[in-house]
Amino acid sequence: MVDQTLDQQRAADALDKVKDIENNQAKQLGDDYASYVTSLPADILINGLGQALAQLIAAAKRSKNDPHLWLYENIQHWILHRSPLAKKLNPDQKSLDLIQVIMNHDRQTYQHIQAEIIAWLEWHKKLATAYLKQPESEQA
Repeated sequence: MVDQTLDQQRAADALDKVKDIENNQAKQLGDDYASYVTSLPADILINGLGQALAQLIAAAKRSKNDPHLWLYENIQHWILHRSPLAKKLNPDQKSLDLIQVIMNHDRQTYQHIQAEIIAWLEWHKKLATAYLKQPESEQA
């Protein structure tokens, strides 16, 4: 394994998630996903992390084939399995729910999680826009 900086790890994870959507989903769903990724950092800063994440779940309406849920699951996977916080938040690598995790930790941990999500989203937003966003001429 190549020794990567944390920023490179974020970029690689974000790219993996984007490429998976690009290769396995309809173009319109990828375009929708890119739009949700683009708006999420502002939603987090305006409404708070917990509410922004809960809104993604609510918008998915229990559908596994909804881009809102994909985004939530991609963030959850980064934070609980790949990020520097994963060992502290999920030492046993269990299948946990991110909202439950943030509710069970103190304010400082909540702020660290939020900062890490925002940092990961910076890469994810750029890559989702580059690979998934459809030119306006191709949109229905």
